Amino acid sequence: MSQQQAQQDNNVKFAYWVPNVSGGFVVSNIEQRTDWSYEYNIRLAQAAEKSGFEYGLTQIRFASSYGAENQHESVSFSHALLAKTEKIKLIAAILPGPWKPALAAKQLASINQMTNGRIAINVVSGWFRGEFDAIGEEWPEHDQRYARSEEFIRSLRGIWNTDHFNFDGKFYQFKDYTLRPQPLPNKPVEIFQGGSSRAARDMAASVSDWYFTNGNTPEELKKQIDDIREKARANNHQVKIGVNAFIIARDTEEEAKAVLQEIIDKANIKAVKNFGDATREAGASTAEGEGNWAKSSFEDLVQYNDGFKTNLIGTPQQIAERIFVLKNIGVDLVLSGFLHCIEEVEYFGQKVLPLVRELEAKQAEQLQAKSA
Repeated sequence: MSQQQAQQDNNVKFAYWVPNVSGGFVVSNIEQRTDWSYEYNIRLAQAAEKSGFEYGLTQIRFASSYGAENQHESVSFSHALLAKTEKIKLIAAILPGPWKPALAAKQLASINQMTNGRIAINVVSGWFRGEFDAIGEEWPEHDQRYARSEEFIRSLRGIWNTDHFNFDGKFYQFKDYTLRPQPLPNKPVEIFQGGSSRAARDMAASVSDWYFTNGNTPEELKKQIDDIREKARANNHQVKIGVNAFIIARDTEEEAKAVLQEIIDKANIKAVKNFGDATREAGASTAEGEGNWAKSSFEDLVQYNDGFKTNLIGTPQQIAERIFVLKNIGVDLVLSGFLHCIEEVEYFGQKVLPLVRELEAKQAEQLQAKSA
């Protein structure tokens, strides 16, 4: 591997939230020049690819909630966007329960083959009971949902990598099963997951390639990252870290802060409060009695993955420097939400990302000089 390639592999990666669900990425009545249609998403995926984003993340919802009246299914939508792009990877969110591992493994192996390995998945254990009740799916208690997700992932890996696969779990069983075709051997399907509970972190430290966490301060993120990586080492496992951020990049800090304030001032109060009630109910079911949003204020919940907390709000230089801080505490990927997706993805690619790469290159040069 060349020195340049090694540096690129070590660079922080960027993903964008795919608006395959209506309502945008803030629970607010502010104008959002973002659309959930396929046509808009083709343009956005192509813009993100051109702007230097490595991934896009499609969402999965089965019921209208918190401003999301319409929802395209994640796997088929991801595949459709892959057909219109060349390099970017799409991460399709999947819920164990509605999806069974046999079907998911076959779907994803075929898409992996057809797109030269550009499909990944985000295994979502579920937090919104009302959605599961609406579609007649069983709702195991919190830690059992993560136990099911872990079995789901172990089943996928076994099916994709083993002939005559056998598995006898609590939730899934396989007997002498062989899948053809399997994913490309040199381009496996990456597996992402989210969550912040003890059960979620333990799962990430055991089976997942990537762990997504809600937005937070560098100090709080580092606590999570250190905890997960310590447990992963004990399991002889490696896991990468992605953090959610709602990015407001403007020419001046005053402009960026004004946009944030307008988003909050125009918040859909009823929808935010309903979301808050649902998250508190979900958090109460964890062993710790708290969940992803335990310390989230009303203002935080206006961006439903705590994206404001990451504080990537300001000038391109300010945002680049904060991303560099995140990288140096162990963040491998920034999952980015935007108010006006296409134009802001393009602005980020032109104004912010080059500054991040400059900071990374300078650090690499300094480390090389010290080791010379």
